[in-house]
Amino acid sequence: MKQQITLREANQHLSRYIEAATQGNEVVITKRGKPVAKLVPITAEQTVTPERQAAWEKLQSSASGLNIDKFDRDACYER
Repeated sequence: MKQQITLREANQHLSRYIEAATQGNEVVITKRGKPVAKLVPITAEQTVTPERQAAWEKLQSSASGLNIDKFDRDACYER
């Protein structure tokens, strides 16, 4: 179920909308009538599309000359 709320509502009742997202609902936050953000549930498993896989392989090959011993997705966020 998709729900639309204002930024003010989100500020006042954030925990309510986080709970809604936890239960599988999508909450769109608007500012002055225009959508600006979306709360969605995080799925345990993300699907690796062929495009994502190709991008990951390109990144790994580009980084091969940087003398990085271990390069994985977590390392991207550690630097």
